[in-house]
Amino acid sequence: MKKRKVVLIHPNSMVINQAKLRTGLLFVLLLACSWVGYAADFSLEDMQGKTHRLSDYRGKWVLVNFWATWCPPCLNEIPELISLHNAHQDKDLSVIGVAMDSGSSRKVADFAQAHGISYPVVMGNRKITAQIGAVEVLPVSYLYNPNGEQVSYQAGEVTRASVEAYIKKK
Repeated sequence: MKKRKVVLIHPNSMVINQAKLRTGLLFVLLLACSWVGYAADFSLEDMQGKTHRLSDYRGKWVLVNFWATWCPPCLNEIPELISLHNAHQDKDLSVIGVAMDSGSSRKVADFAQAHGISYPVVMGNRKITAQIGAVEVLPVSYLYNPNGEQVSYQAGEVTRASVEAYIKKK
């Protein structure tokens, strides 16, 4: 017959352990929140060979949008992003599209031209997502304020109106 080990736990020890757990979780959450707000200076090369760095856009809002040619919500969003970029590119906001297609860059370039995409388009890969952030769904957008701080993350479609309203509140 196997002997069972009996452990007696004093009720106060559970309170102490829960308090330590809450303190540890709070510390991790605060650390994560302080890190999320600031972006490293990303460097993205668009399909025309031009390099876009976050630091190049200081003083402007930057919307980095991950999308794919085969993604229906992405296709719905493209006219909104074109309109947003065209209305603000010379003033206070720029859009950068990151195509997460696994096919040829020629296919993406043809698609961008056929759909009148006026903002820079970058071919996405793991190196790029490591610089910007997780891409668990498409589309997904990251918004950076004029100081280069990431201030918003949107999984799913964005509209010109929603981005402009967000910026106006800030």
